[in-house]
Amino acid sequence: MDLETFYEYCLSKKGVTEHFPFDENTLVFKVGGKMFALSSLKHWELGEPSVNLKCNPDQAKEWRQQYEAIQPGYHMNKNHWNTVAINTSISSLFLKEMIDISYDLVFSSLTKKVQKEVLD
Repeated sequence: MDLETFYEYCLSKKGVTEHFPFDENTLVFKVGGKMFALSSLKHWELGEPSVNLKCNPDQAKEWRQQYEAIQPGYHMNKNHWNTVAINTSISSLFLKEMIDISYDLVFSSLTKKVQKEVLD
């Protein structure tokens, strides 16, 4: 997956906004004001892209055991976040599935009011 495809896929989800809250390198995608994906633009330029994605703790551990390309979330809560190396053993389809799961987990954690605002 290339950066443009990743970017467009994340932004195609309902209510998603992009931000650079940490620095000009770290692209963050949010829904309802909460992060669901973040990635270093510099790593894309170096040909070593990765993304941090939210995941339920049991699934996160299982995926880490199955795939070398999935590691505990870098600079994140390691129980709830994975860092996924892109363009390695992870297919684009599986990466999109992980993005979907991350988005859904964050969306479901939003208040009903914020969920409604996102969907309207």
